[in-house]
Amino acid sequence: MHTVLVMGGGFVLLAVFLLAARFVGDGSEVALAAAAKWFIAAWFVGAGINMAVGVLTAGYSVAEELPIFLLIFAVPAVVAGLLWWRFGRQVRP
Repeated sequence: MHTVLVMGGGFVLLAVFLLAARFVGDGSEVALAAAAKWFIAAWFVGAGINMAVGVLTAGYSVAEELPIFLLIFAVPAVVAGLLWWRFGRQVRP
């Protein structure tokens, strides 16, 4: 259940990045592509922090946490990568 909640948090964070690009930025396709790109880096750090908490406080080994980290990172990052690709394609003529 924790894994699903953390991935859900990743999707909420992605929405925050995209909304910030829409309302704080100029709202263009370029801004949305950049927001998706920056989300991937931020989410890697966030998923890494989740893994560190699992190892340091919950007592799991790195080998036990690594597949969960990969799942937690990959699902929202793939969606962000697809958005980055989709919005980035609009830039070229």
